[in-house]
Amino acid sequence: MTVSVEDKRALLEPDHPTISLRRQCALLSLNRASYYYQPQPIDPLNLELLRRIDQQYLETPFYGVPRMTAVLRAQGYAVNRKRVRRLMRQLGIQAVMLRPRPATSTPGHRVYP
Repeated sequence: MTVSVEDKRALLEPDHPTISLRRQCALLSLNRASYYYQPQPIDPLNLELLRRIDQQYLETPFYGVPRMTAVLRAQGYAVNRKRVRRLMRQLGIQAVMLRPRPATSTPGHRVYP
C-alpha cells in the first residue's frame, strides 16, 4: 500500500521537541520541497481556454493542435502550440483522424520480392 504525499505531510510535526523536520521527512521518505509546496491557483485564462478548446472540439473533433491554435488566435487569444497541446492533453482529447498503417497487408495477398 502506498501512502500519498498529503498523508505523509499530515504525519509531520514541525514543532516536535527532539526530531527535526529534516529527519521526519527522511523517515517518511518525503522530500522537504513536497512539505513546503503550496499549490498554485488555476489561472482564469487557462480555464477560459479549456472551455473554448472543449467547445471547438465538440464542433470539429478532427482539429489537431495546429488548427486549434489557429482557431484560438483568430478568436483573439495569444497562445502558442505548446500551450494548446498541454491543454488538449489535460482535457484528454486529440484529433480524430485515420492514422497511416503501412505494416498491415491484405490477408492472402502475394508478396513479390
